Order: sequence, then structure tokens, then C-alpha cells
Amino acid sequence: MSWRNLIPGLLICAVGALGLAVPSTRAESPEGTIRVGVLHSLSGTMAISETTLKDAMLMLVDEQNNKGGLLGKKLEAVVVDPASDWPMFAEKAAQLLTQDKVDVVFGCWTSVSRKSVLPVFEENNGLLFYPVQYEGQESSRNVVYTGAAPNQQAIPAVDYLLDDLGVKRFYLAGTDYVFPRTANKIVEAYLIAKGVAPEDIVVNYTPFSHGDWQSIVSEIKRFGSAGLKTAVVSTVNGDANVPFYKELANQDVSAASIPVMAFSVGEEELSGIDTAPLVGHLAAWNYFESVENPDNEAFIKRWREFVKDESRVTNDPMEAHFIGFNLWVKAVEAAGTTDVDAVLAALVGLEVPNLTGGTARLLPNHHLTKPVLIGEIQSDGQFQVVWETGGEVEGDAWSDYLPESADLVSDWTAPVSCGNFNRKTNTCGGAGAAAE
Repeated sequence: MSWRNLIPGLLICAVGALGLAVPSTRAESPEGTIRVGVLHSLSGTMAISETTLKDAMLMLVDEQNNKGGLLGKKLEAVVVDPASDWPMFAEKAAQLLTQDKVDVVFGCWTSVSRKSVLPVFEENNGLLFYPVQYEGQESSRNVVYTGAAPNQQAIPAVDYLLDDLGVKRFYLAGTDYVFPRTANKIVEAYLIAKGVAPEDIVVNYTPFSHGDWQSIVSEIKRFGSAGLKTAVVSTVNGDANVPFYKELANQDVSAASIPVMAFSVGEEELSGIDTAPLVGHLAAWNYFESVENPDNEAFIKRWREFVKDESRVTNDPMEAHFIGFNLWVKAVEAAGTTDVDAVLAALVGLEVPNLTGGTARLLPNHHLTKPVLIGEIQSDGQFQVVWETGGEVEGDAWSDYLPESADLVSDWTAPVSCGNFNRKTNTCGGAGAAAE
């Protein structure tokens, strides 16, 4: 029986009132157009990852216009550059919602950028589609999380290291911000629950754009010299990955000796690196360009034709935007309007094809069903899939492995309408985002 069936109806209604939708107060976009905000860094440390997502959104908007637009109107992409500056993300989000009058926004990469814009979207009743894997521990009515939750990336990746590779020691290397710190907190708790000794876990953080990896890679080598199979779990983000992987190669840290399992490195990040010395290192995503599927092959062909570059790669967050955009279009068509409240009501339960041969369905917690894939780096910068789930995994906003969230669920449908509902106390915690 579902947990929802255990809760008295009247209590649910009373609790749900705490999180009920508020009427939209934003003016509609200019007559005759539907405006799509694109909020991605085109400069600064995250441009290496986010510029491609801006281009992907322009392609999706262009393709929709070639189909006749939406609700009889043309789509207009409104692109801003928050320049990898987290307060600037909030400023640009406010500009998109209150000045540019966009109907929806697709954007952000890092969790700190998402955290920065979250109050802006909630206060202005905007709608954000967030396309990147993240740490969970959050659920907002105004955000659709099309990237992976920890149970759709981090946990399956750790299980692969434990069960398939026999790893006993774990070096958790991350960039110093929200996603790595929270993801590693979940990973560490999970490893200890699986019997890994605390002394066999090391956690280390470096700043954005960190460039000098010599001492850290030396430390990784020493940690891995204890006679137990060792792996690196990497939540290093942005352009710091280039010198990190180069230093791994310089110090002969191979996949055979100490494999690296990355959560934030895909085809785009590898495109600027000599990957020959990195063959066999790993990444966990929900999509790889190398997946053989007619829909994926067609998407890659359209992408390269749009950017006029046969060497441009695709990656997981691009697929997340592809899924999110198609879900939004389907919801707008069902609602007959771009009004945020109406679109949110239409979104939950909708399904669209993903690019790996399956289906993405939006859950009541505003997360997707997604397959989990683990790939090995190849010499050409692509990934060979070495493991995958048998089907799609439902995204879980709140980790079962942290005591503060083990009893929480998110459900933005009536009568619950709550992002952090406690199943034990039958109470709603409020806005849906946990304190850091």
C-alpha cells in the first residue's frame, strides 16, 4: 500500500494548504510570441560545460518553430549570460522573469547557481527546468529536476565499484560547493552502511578552476598503495577537470590501478583532453552519445547540422534539456496555455521518449524516471557502456541514507502539495528545500 493511503484525508488537506500553489502574478510574454529563457554561463569557469546547453536549447526552439511553433505562436529564445557568477544567476533570473517576461526558463548547472535562483522562481512563480545531476535534498514546486538524483547516479555508481570492481578504499574528490559536499555526505553514509571502514574513506575539496593537482594526485597514489583496491569518486566540476585528468596521466594513475568514477565529466569535458592515457576511467550518467539507438542517432545528426560542426559531441545534460523541453511543450499543449500554474498541473505523469530507447516520465516529486549507465572512457573521447540498469529508475528527492531526510518524501500533487512531507509525523516541512 502507498504511504499516501495511510494518511487521513482531512489531515492531508490541512497539511497541503501549507504548500498550495499561489496564483501567477507575472504578466504574460509579448503578444504573438512565447518566450523561452536560457540561463547558462557562456563565460567563466562553467562555460566549458554550459555553452553547449545554450546551443542545445537554441536548436530545440528552432526545431519547434519549424514544426509550427506552439499554440499557434512562435517561440523566442531569450539568452542571458550569468558568467559563472552565482549572485549574477539570481539577477539574470529576475531579469528573465520580470523584465523579459519569459514563460519558462531552462538553465543552471551547478547546485550553487540553482540555489541562488530558487527564491527568485518561487517569489515570482516562474518555472525552471534544471538539467544536471544534483545532490537531492531539495524539492521546489517551481523547479522540474530533469537531471539525476543521487539514487539515479551516485548510489548505482558506488554499487558498481563495490560489487563489480571490488573496491575497498574510496577517495572522494570534489569541487568545494553544495553538490559535491552533499553528494559526498550521502556517499560516505552509504559506504559506511555497506561495511566500508571510515578510515578507508578520504574526502577532499578544491576551489572552482583549481589548477595545481600534483600534490592531490600524489596523495591519491599514497592512499591507494595500502594493498586494498582503491577508487576515486570525483565530483570535480567545470574546467578544473582538464588539469586533474592531465595530472592523473602525468603520474601514471591508470584505470587498472586506481579507477576514477566521475559524476560531472562527460563528452564535452573530455573534448579538450588527450584521452588516450585515461582509457578505462569511468563516469556515471543517464545518457552517453555512444548509445546505439535510432532516436539518438537522429538527434546527433540534427545537432551537428544545427551547429555546422561534425566534431561537436552530445552529452547527458543535453538529453535532459531535450526531455525537459519536450515535456514542457506537451504540458503547454495539454493546458492550452503557458500559464505556470496550468502547466505545472498538466506536467506530472506526462511521458516522452528519452534518447536511450526508453521513456522519461515526470513524477509527482518533479523528478524523472531515468536509466543509469556507467561508461568507460575510450581513446576517442567517447564512453563505452559497461553497465546499466534493467529499466528506468524513479528519482528520489530525499536520500534514504541520511537520518534527517530518511522519512521525507516530495509530492507536488493534491492533496499533499508538499516538497518535504514527513511520513512519520504526517507534517509538511514548508517550502520543500532543506537547510544546508
